[in-house]
Amino acid sequence: MLSISHAATGAFLAAKLQNPVLYIPAILASHYLEDWILHWDVGTGLSNGTRKRSHAFVLELIDLVLAIGVVFLMFRDSAVGVQPQIYFGAFLGLLPDFLEAPRNFFNWNPKFLKPLNSFHHSLHHSTPNVLRGLIPQVILLALLWAMK
Repeated sequence: MLSISHAATGAFLAAKLQNPVLYIPAILASHYLEDWILHWDVGTGLSNGTRKRSHAFVLELIDLVLAIGVVFLMFRDSAVGVQPQIYFGAFLGLLPDFLEAPRNFFNWNPKFLKPLNSFHHSLHHSTPNVLRGLIPQVILLALLWAMK
């Protein structure tokens, strides 16, 4: 999934559940569940060589900036802005991808991350079809917006 989807889900769960004991595991589980759903993201094509790492890296930076913007727009409070727990939830929603980034972008997979990255990769279902891969994410974002 795009960082936008993972960050918005993490922020949503942190906002709704309020208690870190509840939202931390829920956010981490949601990341893997979302990656299990057929999707397109900026890393699609890295493993089979149809996308260059440098191109995916630039797209990922854009995706991250957009994710911050979406979280801000969805969860801002006119008096306070965005509460820190919301940004923390967004960060947690992206954490599995951040841990996988050294492998994906720098061809470096530290031994201590290999089991987690292998688990993450085993659940990851992406499609090169951009439209088919973005539809579930648009639906997800619309639902999150409606339920916020």
